[in-house]
Amino acid sequence: MPRTAVIAASILLLLSCNSIAKEQGSPVSPLAQTNVGFSGDTPGGLTDETLPLMRGITELYSADRANLRRFYDAPMSNLSGERQIQFLEAWKQTLDGIDFDALDKDGKIDHILLQNDVRYNLRSQEHEQKKHDEIDVFVPFAQVIIDLQEARRRVEKFEPREIADVVSKIPEKVESARESIEEKMKAAEGESPFNRSVANRAARMVDRLERTLSGWYRFHDGYDPLFTWWVAKPYENAQTSLKNYAKFIRKKVVGITDEEDPPIIGDPAGREELLSMLESEMIAYTPEQLIEIAKREFEWCRKEMLRASNDLGHGDDWRAALDHVKNLHVDPGEQPTLIRDLAVEAIAFLAEHDLVTVPELCRQTWRMEMLSAESQKTSPYFLGGEVIRVAFPTHEMEHADKKMSMRGNNKHFARATVHHELIPGHHLQGFMTRRHRTHRRAFSTPFWGEGWALYWEMLLWNKNFARSAEDRIGMLFWRTHRCARIIFSLSYHLGKMTAEEAINFLVENVGHERNNATAEVRRSVSGSYGPLYQAAYMLGGLQLMALHHEMVDSKKMTDRHFHDAILRNNSIPIEMVRAAISGHDLDRDHRARWHFYGQVDVPEEKEDGGS
Repeated sequence: MPRTAVIAASILLLLSCNSIAKEQGSPVSPLAQTNVGFSGDTPGGLTDETLPLMRGITELYSADRANLRRFYDAPMSNLSGERQIQFLEAWKQTLDGIDFDALDKDGKIDHILLQNDVRYNLRSQEHEQKKHDEIDVFVPFAQVIIDLQEARRRVEKFEPREIADVVSKIPEKVESARESIEEKMKAAEGESPFNRSVANRAARMVDRLERTLSGWYRFHDGYDPLFTWWVAKPYENAQTSLKNYAKFIRKKVVGITDEEDPPIIGDPAGREELLSMLESEMIAYTPEQLIEIAKREFEWCRKEMLRASNDLGHGDDWRAALDHVKNLHVDPGEQPTLIRDLAVEAIAFLAEHDLVTVPELCRQTWRMEMLSAESQKTSPYFLGGEVIRVAFPTHEMEHADKKMSMRGNNKHFARATVHHELIPGHHLQGFMTRRHRTHRRAFSTPFWGEGWALYWEMLLWNKNFARSAEDRIGMLFWRTHRCARIIFSLSYHLGKMTAEEAINFLVENVGHERNNATAEVRRSVSGSYGPLYQAAYMLGGLQLMALHHEMVDSKKMTDRHFHDAILRNNSIPIEMVRAAISGHDLDRDHRARWHFYGQVDVPEEKEDGGS
């Protein structure tokens, strides 16, 4: 069916849905509303008819959703949640009305991706509400601030004197909440009645509410003389009370003092949420199966590490071999030169083996920055992309920290990291995703983003990129590290491992310096990254290795053709990359079904359920 006919049929169908929706009070379809000039309270805007149908629809969805999230920005707002659900339900209706079979392969993939995103975001709204319900006891005053912010968004007129009365009551409500928390803690007789993770989340929410109130005040302050005259002092008192209350929660309930390195307080997702996320990422395994996969890969790494250790004359003492490699670092001031040379070497290796297309501009325009001492507390190794951010000691570090930073970023670890961060890893990746099927960046996933960079570590191992046993140990350290990430991060979110146990696991089983292990766990569980992010490196890499076996080892594609195709499909779940380049049939209700690692049986846990 021609594209114009598809659009016409879709619009006619959606117009009929719109009529029914108005009668029944159900969500109005985005395209039904916008393409014929409706102006009701529904999402959507005119699609770009110069684009393929599903690309235009995807860009419309992404832009509209971003608009909603910027406008409805009051934290814990019921109105915001309801508006998001209405928006997503309307888009679900729109997608149901599109003739899937009339779409080409790209269109079908985009339809599946968008449908998957809508489903996941609807589930996420429910999960978010549950998380808010858990902290309600800490923030019974939140609605006052929410109402002020939402009135500001509506540009409602008000009497400054009356608003001053409202704001002046915030400290009283905050103090009442504080007293209630203290009473509950006293009644518990030494045992805190509050979960530390939930309390820490509540403290962060108080911070957000304080920032929201501050933004509301700045909007009016100075532009309305009567507002400033009446509200300045009540606002100052409210702001102080909120800041002090957040400190109270952290110190008295969570147990975080003013010490330099506070304890690691994460927020475990739980199995139900992990399963929902895995469904969204199109991973057809359970968290327990993924941990089992990681353990099998870990065993392979250990065998190879022992082989390299023996080659270096350390026998089976792999820790001694690793210690030897860690001490092979450059002197202070020489790290940037090393990184440049390693980047040039990796690019030359790719060209020699005709592995992937590297545009000349991509080759020329990567940059380098150094990580500060403070940044290295959470990012003790390199970070990459168009800018590679390099970890190495700074003069203000303590002596022991300097040595750990040098050992953790030695020459052979760096050789296995630079190509991950630059080319063919994150820099090439970012360069291509900004130029090919850019609408799919809305579906960006770490299983593709981090998985691609980790996949190259695996492939280059198979291509004999390592020049020596020291190089092999450098590559194996990172590969073992990625196995460990799956084990400790998923175990943590399943409630089977604490943060301290995760640190010890990295030190004892991978060989991390303790400071680096602590930084690794802190960034993994503190909320900066999603619960699946750290697992995505190795699992995404394994998916791509399985796809490489299916397409390249079978001689269906060359290495270059295969890798270029992956990059040009942009950052999407790898099961959809497989569909794009393998010719597999697609159906509109696609669910994860690819068992890229084969059958994975999980051994029964011991009765004590130990971690």
